[in-house]
Amino acid sequence: MRGMTSAAEPELDAGPFSTWLTSMTAALRDEGDADVPCDGCTACCTASQFVTIGPDETDTIAHIPDALLFAAPGRPRHFVLGYDERGHCPMLVDAGCGIYEHRPRACRTYDCRIFAAAGVEIEEPGKRRLAHRVAQWRFTYDGADDRRRHAAVLAAARHIGGQPVARNATEIAVLAVERYEEFLAADG
Repeated sequence: MRGMTSAAEPELDAGPFSTWLTSMTAALRDEGDADVPCDGCTACCTASQFVTIGPDETDTIAHIPDALLFAAPGRPRHFVLGYDERGHCPMLVDAGCGIYEHRPRACRTYDCRIFAAAGVEIEEPGKRRLAHRVAQWRFTYDGADDRRRHAAVLAAARHIGGQPVARNATEIAVLAVERYEEFLAADG
């Protein structure tokens, strides 16, 4: 049924696809933050995710207790912020980010709509809430070009996901958005 993801769960407006795609590609190029309509959702903060923090993120590093930062394997001078025994980010307090104004770049650019855009399902343990949220997103289309771009992102995700190299859902979705233009050219 249009407007519902199940009998009791409403769909969420992900916005116009091309507007989202332009913003998301800029965020992936580190040209701005993702503008996600979270509306109090903390599914990504409770999804057992590691957050990588670069050496240039000195403000973020200064706001996270040293005991919570670990050296990132294979990435000199980078850190990883882990999660607690429940899979929650340790900076999540009172159902919100305790360092929001100082949050890591990875959090600033994270947008769970990328999974919906790429048609990638999240099946990893501990990410049920996130997968549920992703399933609710619905993009709108301002015209045929929006639909063509979305079809190209979906095609890129199918291609990348079908490669013999093992990739997780995040890698597939991000690569699909970064490489979708290759599939536009093939399509038209």
